Amino acid sequence: MNPIIAPSILAADFARLGHEVKAVLDAGADVIHFDVMDNHYVPNLSFGPVVLNSLKTHFPETEFDVHLMVKPVENMIDAFLDGGASYISIHPEATNHVHAALNRIRRGGAKAGIVLNPSTSLNVLDELQGNFDLVLVMSVNPGFGGQKFIPETFRKLEKARKLLDSHGSDARLAVDGGVSLENIREAWQSGADFFVAGSSIFSSSNYKTIIDKMRSELS
Repeated sequence: MNPIIAPSILAADFARLGHEVKAVLDAGADVIHFDVMDNHYVPNLSFGPVVLNSLKTHFPETEFDVHLMVKPVENMIDAFLDGGASYISIHPEATNHVHAALNRIRRGGAKAGIVLNPSTSLNVLDELQGNFDLVLVMSVNPGFGGQKFIPETFRKLEKARKLLDSHGSDARLAVDGGVSLENIREAWQSGADFFVAGSSIFSSSNYKTIIDKMRSELS
């Protein structure tokens, strides 16, 4: 699969959010990552479906990858489907009915993702096989931007890739948290093909330069 680079707008300048989205798209971003936090499942609060709906109006051809860090998750799934999400990923800990939630996403026309926290076992993938289109491996603890990449994530990505391959799955394998020029190649070599990067892109002085450099590492 061709690798995907997905800037996380959690690290963008919120006062210029539309301009920031246009800038990273013009710089070569493939997908825009949208972190939704509820100050309940995670100890922080970000933005909701109204923001996505507004951005989708201005960028109708853009794919938005929504990561729901909320509990309960069901109503938010419907709201972000209505807002135009292309991907919606959920944490298995955020619902008592994971299969139903994933199927709800697919029925709504989006691709369904399952998120693995650093402490979440890969065994959940066996249980949910065939019900998801993306596996998002967290390389930090969810809830805050700007954290350092947890090195043990590389081993987890390798195991996840082997598991997906053993099932003949065509699901994307994403990594999110502290992704930068220093670790993106090793994450790629470990099996990831979808890279969520926030601070490393939005803190740079030239978005195109950093995205081009990241892409050059993925070969």
